[in-house]
Amino acid sequence: MLWIKSLHIVFVASWFAGLFYLPRIFVNLAMVPVQSLAERERLLLMARKLMRFTTILALPALATGLGLWLGYGVGQGPGNGWLHAKLLVIVLVLGYHHACGVMLKKWLHGENRRSHVWYRWFNEIPVLLLLAAVVLVVVKPF
Repeated sequence: MLWIKSLHIVFVASWFAGLFYLPRIFVNLAMVPVQSLAERERLLLMARKLMRFTTILALPALATGLGLWLGYGVGQGPGNGWLHAKLLVIVLVLGYHHACGVMLKKWLHGENRRSHVWYRWFNEIPVLLLLAAVVLVVVKPF
């Protein structure tokens, strides 16, 4: 179980690294002057590659988490309400990941209408989600 748990932590940390940085690329894209096509294309290339890499990392993160839950009984039994809350956090992280993909498609089609300030705020969401997940797993408040 410790090997699976170790891999889970590494994949989750890697997944979140992508979720932390992708919106930062959106901030930079929103600040690119209209006439700077080369800079825009470079940032879009980075965003596409990062989105692909982040999605690939999400799969083993979810698989190892599922393995811990179902294969080893982590969080099963009475007094494990924290796991239900963590599952909600996971759903929210998946929604955030999907939203990043939708935003990237809008950038690729030239349909972005949001400012760099909006993306700066959007970039804070995964920090809160990671904090919630870690507190739920470590503290197990309920």
